[in-house]
Order: sequence, then C-alpha cells, then structure tokens
Amino acid sequence: MKNYITPAGAEKLKLELKKLLYGERPELVKVIQWAASNGDRSENGDYIYGKRKLREIDRRIRFLTQRLEQSEIVDPSQQKQHVVLFGATVTVLNEDDEEKVYRIVGIDEIDASRGWVSWVSPIAKALLNSKVGDVVQLRTPRGVEDLEVLKIEYRVF
Repeated sequence: MKNYITPAGAEKLKLELKKLLYGERPELVKVIQWAASNGDRSENGDYIYGKRKLREIDRRIRFLTQRLEQSEIVDPSQQKQHVVLFGATVTVLNEDDEEKVYRIVGIDEIDASRGWVSWVSPIAKALLNSKVGDVVQLRTPRGVEDLEVLKIEYRVF
C-alpha cells in the first residue's frame, strides 16, 4: 500500500530518523561499550538496559526507513482546489448543526486533537472527491450520519 504523506510529514519523519541515527544511537553505543568494559555482562544493568534500548532504536530506524521508502509525497498546494483530495482541510456541517474541521493527511501524521485524519479513515473516505455543497454519508457505529461540505482549503503547514 502506498504511504501518502505531506511534505511536512515527510520532513518530520526524516528529522526523527536523523536524530536516531546521528544522535541517540551513537551515544547509546558509547554507553554500551563502557558498560561492557566493566566486566561481567550478565548482571550489568547498564549493559543489559543499553542493549535493550539499542534494539528499540534499531527497530524504529528500520520502521522509519521503510516508511520513507514507501512514501509518496503529495503537496497539498498542487491539488485541485474545488474537490476534496489528500491534503485538504475540509469544514463540514453535521446533523447536529455543528461545524467540524478535518484535514486529510498521511497515516503517520494523524492528530485527532487537531482534526487531522488519515486518508484511509472512514471520515476521509466519505469526504474524498466531494465538493462544496455535497452531502456525504459517514457510516458510524451509531448509524449513517450526513455531513455537508461547507468549505475546502489547501493550506501549507
């Protein structure tokens, strides 16, 4: 499956990878080498903890590397401005006459507190390819909910 991501999201992943590769990992290797030089490793807490932490960092490095390799960076400013596509910030009106704002982003960028939803989420799937004035149906555990698309924007964050 493609890993669509915004330029800002890709940059965030790259910065985390760089921090792990050139900051945290080398420092941890030094600690492990120091702990190993102290002798008996079987009861050496610094060594045991360091090795465990190193495995976690290496696992995260592999994950980030793979995600970035699979990523397809989509610049929201290059999208069609009149239709909901990846990167859109969409204002909708729900059945309770409440306005909600959602931004459709990559799966590595979701932030529910900011209204950032993954492009594979039910809300994004319901909104994709809609236009201002369209009423889309969102299937929820409570049933089907109608959402009216009020505004579509493509902002750079």
